[in-house]
Amino acid sequence: MPSITIIIIAVTCIISFIAFSNERLMDDLIFYPPAITYHHQWYRFITCGFIHADLMHLAFNMYAFYMFGEAIENFFITIYGERGKPLFLILYITGLIVCLLPTYFKNANNYAYKSLGASGAVSAVVFAFVFLAPTQPLSLLFIPIEFPAFIFGIVYLGISAYLSRKGSSRINHSAHFWGAIYGIVFLIITAHFLSPFNPVSHFINEVSNYFK
Repeated sequence: MPSITIIIIAVTCIISFIAFSNERLMDDLIFYPPAITYHHQWYRFITCGFIHADLMHLAFNMYAFYMFGEAIENFFITIYGERGKPLFLILYITGLIVCLLPTYFKNANNYAYKSLGASGAVSAVVFAFVFLAPTQPLSLLFIPIEFPAFIFGIVYLGISAYLSRKGSSRINHSAHFWGAIYGIVFLIITAHFLSPFNPVSHFINEVSNYFK
């Protein structure tokens, strides 16, 4: 099978580029809670992840997804065998939905609220990586200092929770936070039922060995 990561990036880029110059398409695909509440347009939970505000927004999300997506896709093949690629796709698509549920319940009747971008699903993929490779060196954007992935994860979740609570930005930090949590939960649940691999024990052992 071809790389699911590359297929998602290609589809996202094509739709995003078309929507940049097509306001009608942008409006039809964007996450708009009242359209879901009153017109049952549930598809917006997913389609909003395939459009972006501008080229920089698209490039940042797809770069982050490429950096971690290929690794997680290969991890999933190792853990789940032939189910790995379909499960990776399911993680991404359901990540788009789950990360927006808190946002939807908060803004179900808010006609002023709109959201777009793949950040929540990308966060799910990144944190599946953090849980599977917790000692891998990572760095925060614009800070050229490397941290082990589990430290990066703690800092990322803390910043996302704080900024979400502060609520003074147009960025949906709530989607980042819940997408990250979902990536870990998805990994733990699917591994429990579909693989002998225990990600919780693996994570604990990796972190414990890091401090030895």
